[in-house]
Amino acid sequence: MKRASLRLRLALWLLLPLSVFVAICGWLSWRNAAEVADYVQDHDLLSSAKVLSDRLIWEGDDVQASVPPSALSLFVSPERDRVFLSVTGANGEVLAGSADFPLPAVRKPEGIDRAQWYDTQFGGLPLRAVVTTRAMYEAGGARDITIAVGKTEGSRNHMLRTLWWPTMEYLLIALALAIALAVAALTLELRPIVRLSQQLAERNARDPLHLDLVVDPAALHSELRPVADTLNRFVAQLKAHSEAQRRFIADAAHQLRTPLAMQASQIEFARYTRQHRGEWDTRRADMDAMWQEMQTSNRRLVDVTNKLLLLAQAEHGDAHTGFERVDLSAVALRCVEQLAALADRRGIDLGLEAAQPAFVMAQPAMLDALVSNLLDNALRYTQQGGRVTVGVREGQGRARLTVEDNGPGIAPEARERVFERFYRVAQDSEGTGLGLAIVREIARAFDADVDLSANPREASGLLVTVRFPPVAPVAPAENA
Repeated sequence: MKRASLRLRLALWLLLPLSVFVAICGWLSWRNAAEVADYVQDHDLLSSAKVLSDRLIWEGDDVQASVPPSALSLFVSPERDRVFLSVTGANGEVLAGSADFPLPAVRKPEGIDRAQWYDTQFGGLPLRAVVTTRAMYEAGGARDITIAVGKTEGSRNHMLRTLWWPTMEYLLIALALAIALAVAALTLELRPIVRLSQQLAERNARDPLHLDLVVDPAALHSELRPVADTLNRFVAQLKAHSEAQRRFIADAAHQLRTPLAMQASQIEFARYTRQHRGEWDTRRADMDAMWQEMQTSNRRLVDVTNKLLLLAQAEHGDAHTGFERVDLSAVALRCVEQLAALADRRGIDLGLEAAQPAFVMAQPAMLDALVSNLLDNALRYTQQGGRVTVGVREGQGRARLTVEDNGPGIAPEARERVFERFYRVAQDSEGTGLGLAIVREIARAFDADVDLSANPREASGLLVTVRFPPVAPVAPAENA
């Protein structure tokens, strides 16, 4: 799913709560303005009713009401509101105003003015009205006179808008400024990322992997510097891996070219000899030597090819999966038996020290390859009459494999380089330079460590130690 612009998403996260805040403030401002407008309107209605109440007079036995201009002047407004009056006696007789003016069905007078405000309609117009009662006293007792005043809400709504809209304008202006400032700030703050993307887009097409890319963390914000550091480390690892692959291909080509060239010349010599059979008897010794060299070259070519395939298998991701619980002592014994003939031909004393089983989590085939390559490497570089000893030990839940010899050993400054592909301490040796590289790759797949050191039990020689990670013990089977 394609994500929207980062700038847009950040702006929305910033402006959404701000917009909600503005809306809430606008609603609160509207409610406060409505309360003020309602208060002013209700106050004018009650004042008008009081003026009418003061104009009630006795004329004989009857109460008379007149509507003075001062009572109506309170409602003069540009909105031309309409005002309706009703003054009725105790028996419901109309003393002034409209006879059918609606009064509340239930009377609930409040305060010292005995007034009640309510909303109603009259003549199809919505009204805000107030009703109050005044007692008129005479010799025979008192009469209750009801006074009601209603008014349309044009001036009230105008006052509401006048009170609310300026505050809302300020809020909207503040929101617009916040939007503009947020967009400007995000544009400025995201410039390093935009500039980085432009630099990547403008890179030379001849370097599609950008292996020379270096991101300057100082040019980025503190939150983005870990990303830049991670990217730089990743590019550095990718570049190192690419360089290793280039060297590997070049070295492999060099290693394969020599035996192939020798085989080509030997085949050409064999063809020439076949065409001149009469010379066979006189050149039999040369032919025997040629066939021996061809066999040696072919064996070397097969050895290099097999080790290249094994190295590729060790580097593959599948080498990190499919682990089993394997007895390292049994694997070491099997490898010693397989290479015993080679050790015997070279006059090397090959021994095994493994008192008890030591279990590791590994792929059996890859573990065999690790032990075999260590033994083969030791046998190749140990002189005739030397000793090679394989040891398997277990301590603190971790298995340890050791291969020691009394050969020439490896100088301390070269012990790290011997793990490089095709590197050989003695260039005239018969090895391929891939054995220890294969050992390290397999050990990495098993999360094991490989160390090289001088043999402490001999005057010269090498000690190779492989330490495997701990293995969880197997729970005992329950009795049936």
